[in-house]
Amino acid sequence: MDKLEKLRNDLFMCDEVIIDMLRMRCQIVQELINYKQENGIPTVQPQEEDRKKKRFNEKLADYEYRKSIMGVYDNILYHSKRIQSHELFGLNIFLIGFMGVGKSTISAALKETFAMDVVEMDEIIAKRNGMSISEIFEFHGEEYFRNEETNLLKECQNKKNQIISCGGGVAMRQINVDEMRKSGKIVLLTASPDTILERVSSSHDRPLLENNKTIEHITSLMEAREPAYQNAADIVINTDGKSAYEICEEIIAKIQPFREEAQAVQAAASVH
Repeated sequence: MDKLEKLRNDLFMCDEVIIDMLRMRCQIVQELINYKQENGIPTVQPQEEDRKKKRFNEKLADYEYRKSIMGVYDNILYHSKRIQSHELFGLNIFLIGFMGVGKSTISAALKETFAMDVVEMDEIIAKRNGMSISEIFEFHGEEYFRNEETNLLKECQNKKNQIISCGGGVAMRQINVDEMRKSGKIVLLTASPDTILERVSSSHDRPLLENNKTIEHITSLMEAREPAYQNAADIVINTDGKSAYEICEEIIAKIQPFREEAQAVQAAASVH
């Protein structure tokens, strides 16, 4: 029994060390974010994560439990990314804009980089109704679909630190804009009609463009929606000729003043 107790005690001490190291790691992550922002260093650096994982895999190459340990490390990285996203955002980010501007691409990049939860509105609505967006339009009509969008936006208020990729028509309803502003900031992604046409040319799940994929038609729809988009947007970012990570960096930079403003308001409220 003495041996058993000693082993249990050794294990407990090991766990304490792990907890202390994890707390230290979280602190370092926060300091890294602050340092990068203060010195204009890009926050999104996926190559650094790849470098570290390669090094640790090599270090554990001959170890029997390499996969298990790397699995734990992957989990640590995931939660570190969550900490980063909380520090950088702390609120919901609603991506709006015309179809094909890159909302889904940017959502995926932010999810990969910061482990943020992503709400793909069109995908969720299609799944809940058991049919494609085109079929929803055909069998239920556009008004039904728009109401589904509004209801989903209301649900998004139950969580924070999400990326919500909105359908192209979401911002056309003022009630939707009002709902989005209750829990986050609205980022308008833009692109030229030529870029839009190139990106949607092979898609068949965009009812408003199907059978009429031309520069003229796209330009006409974009011009009709532009006033509503601009009125809704807190931030505007053009995506032409930029990589997903460049766009993510721009979102981070432009969201910070809002983040700082919210923190100042919270601090003032706590004083009173």
